[in-house]
Amino acid sequence: MEKSADTKHCPCADSHKIKERTGQEYKDLIHRLNRIEGQVRGIKGMVEKDAYCTDILVQVAAVNAALNSFNKVLLANHIKTCVTRDIREGKEETVDELVAVLQKLMK
Repeated sequence: MEKSADTKHCPCADSHKIKERTGQEYKDLIHRLNRIEGQVRGIKGMVEKDAYCTDILVQVAAVNAALNSFNKVLLANHIKTCVTRDIREGKEETVDELVAVLQKLMK
C-alpha cells in the first residue's frame, strides 16, 4: 500500500476517501497499534493462564488508555489536515462529520 518513501495511503471510514500520511505519521500510528495488539495478546495469555481478575482488569485499563491516546493523536492529525483542508475548500459537511465522530468517541 506504500505510495512512496515518505507518503502512505490509508482507507478512512468511508471507503471512497483516503488520507495521505507522511512516513513518520504512518510509522507512529502503526507503532502504537502494534503495542496495543501486543497488550491485547498479553491479556489473552493471562486469561488462558487463569490470571487473577484484578491483574487482568489493570491490563485492560492500560489497553483502554493506549487506545484513547491513539484516538487523540489520530483526531488531532485529522483536524489539522483533513478538516482544515476541507473547510478551506468550502466543504462544510466535514464539520458535521467531525461532530458525528466526536459524539461517537464521547459515548
